[in-house]
Amino acid sequence: MSDQSFDIVVLGGGSAGYAVALRAVQLGKTVAIVEKDKLGGTCLHKGCIPTKAMLHSAEVADVVRESEEAGVDAELKGIDIERVTAFREGIVAKKFKGLQGLIKNKGIEVVAGEGRLTSPTTVQVGEQTLTGKSIVLATGSYPKSLPGLEITGNVITSEQALQLDWIPQRVAILGGGVIGVEFASVWRSFGVEVTIIEGLPHLVPNEEESVSKQFERAYKKRGIQFKLGARFSGVTQDETGVHVSLETGETIDADLLLVAVGRGPVTADLGYEEVGIELDRGFVTVDERLQTSVPGVYAVGDIVPGLQLAHRGYQQGIFAAEQIAGLDPRPVADVNIPKVTYSDPEVASVGYTEAKAKEQFGDDSIETYEYSLGGNAKSEIVGTSGSVKAVRVKDGPVVGVHMIGRRVGELIGEAQLIVNWEAYPEDVSQLIHAHPTQHEALGETMLKLAGTPLHAI
Repeated sequence: MSDQSFDIVVLGGGSAGYAVALRAVQLGKTVAIVEKDKLGGTCLHKGCIPTKAMLHSAEVADVVRESEEAGVDAELKGIDIERVTAFREGIVAKKFKGLQGLIKNKGIEVVAGEGRLTSPTTVQVGEQTLTGKSIVLATGSYPKSLPGLEITGNVITSEQALQLDWIPQRVAILGGGVIGVEFASVWRSFGVEVTIIEGLPHLVPNEEESVSKQFERAYKKRGIQFKLGARFSGVTQDETGVHVSLETGETIDADLLLVAVGRGPVTADLGYEEVGIELDRGFVTVDERLQTSVPGVYAVGDIVPGLQLAHRGYQQGIFAAEQIAGLDPRPVADVNIPKVTYSDPEVASVGYTEAKAKEQFGDDSIETYEYSLGGNAKSEIVGTSGSVKAVRVKDGPVVGVHMIGRRVGELIGEAQLIVNWEAYPEDVSQLIHAHPTQHEALGETMLKLAGTPLHAI
């Protein structure tokens, strides 16, 4: 295969990488993507999409269990994991085929193989050299473990959990962040006994504290056990499963241990440091324009310190393409990127928590209101409790929205517009929210903060 030259060479074809390519060709650039596995990366094949498909199967199971409450006689005969897998894989296959077609339609060159950065303008793939006027690093992330904790046998990560062809009876989960609580939600809906081990004081510890507390009550009600402030000591395996030891001396016995302690950057042995790319604990350091320490080389997605979210990768990919093309794109701070945890209940947030807002603006400058979904008719119909909490600067804009409850992930679109457009509650309170919808809970929260409550107390 002959050497080739492009305006931009993207190393990695995941969410961030292919976003660079798609936006760049819109701007008239020639682009090559180097991908060692499949276009779409972790999100499409091993993360966001397959896990949400499993969460949907779990939701269907729960709806059948609760059907009698709505006057429908239905019986849950069981969970057929082979058909759950087929459903999940079918969705991934359709999205993958669509992405391949889109990339091909746009004339983007895809080079299969493991790429290595060999200079500020070249990437080596096997014996082929790709030259780019600009290089974008987008090599993604991998499931981390703890020092000395080997992923083997019945000690697994999220990637192995997705490939299970059996449903365990008991599972221990190390980590109460997004990945841990989502798998806990799936397995509990499938009838599994679940115990979460979290070293911090709360589940979903990066969320608003009042939301975390509601989340813990909801999980306790579902029969999901959890140990907070618990330090992992070790694990052994035998023919009966795994035996997880805590520093307190307590042992948790289970069929599997899911290690969900976050994701690390894929940056080792790819030539980055040899070319002069500065790393911090494996992450690529960048300036506010996403340029690395080497001029003309940019980095996007999970290898850049901060939130590891596919939509952050999309935004950074678009930003990098526009920056390279000479435009002046507007950066979006991580704090203003929407986050959703797709468990039951869901958690959705954007902007500052109350505590962080007080740190940023001062204790006396912040005003908050938390509206209970108990006052929202649609939430009552779908059988959820929860709340919408907004954080505003007094006589100023809304700087944070934090929500918990079934389906609240679908409200995050309006919430992020409020926060990112620096809207005042008085602005939003004049808008009409359709009735009955869960969106009304956002409207009620804004009405209260504007001093004109309707159903809020």
